[in-house]
Amino acid sequence: MAKKEKNKKDNSDLKWFITVFVTTFILSIVFSYISTNAISALELFPAILILIITIFVGIIFDIIGVAVTVANEEELHAKASKKIQGAKTSIKLIRNSAKVANICADVIGDICGVLSGSISALVTFKITEKFGLTFDLQFIISAIVASLTVGGKAIGKGIAQRNSTKIVHMVGMVIGKTTFQEK
Repeated sequence: MAKKEKNKKDNSDLKWFITVFVTTFILSIVFSYISTNAISALELFPAILILIITIFVGIIFDIIGVAVTVANEEELHAKASKKIQGAKTSIKLIRNSAKVANICADVIGDICGVLSGSISALVTFKITEKFGLTFDLQFIISAIVASLTVGGKAIGKGIAQRNSTKIVHMVGMVIGKTTFQEK
């Protein structure tokens, strides 16, 4: 009996790996293609704005990934019993916290990290071209992007730990409204 359960768990883990792998691969190609082509056609300011938004999205999803792993399910049960919108979805998020954290922090967060790297290269090219710079600005831009990303995620982790249940509930409400899951 235990061997069957272990095989079932192994198959479930393999299915999850394949799902995450394929999803990440497809999303990376799509977002990289779109961002590279879109950014190269933009002026400098909008390109920088998209770079900042990409960094911010990565930080936000990292916050959600941390929050879902430490949130208090009991508080949400009380809200669900009062039929507060988003509570049931939030409980599902917490019960699937490993997968939710993987999707938010790893899949989306890492894709944003890769995108911000490629976007920063395009922004560097635009800056160098616009101002006629002769030195390699990429090292400085890359360092700024990395610092903003890592620093933002460091601050975000503290925010996620202190406000985890509120954050998960907000995410549950958004998911509930956009998917019409809860009534």
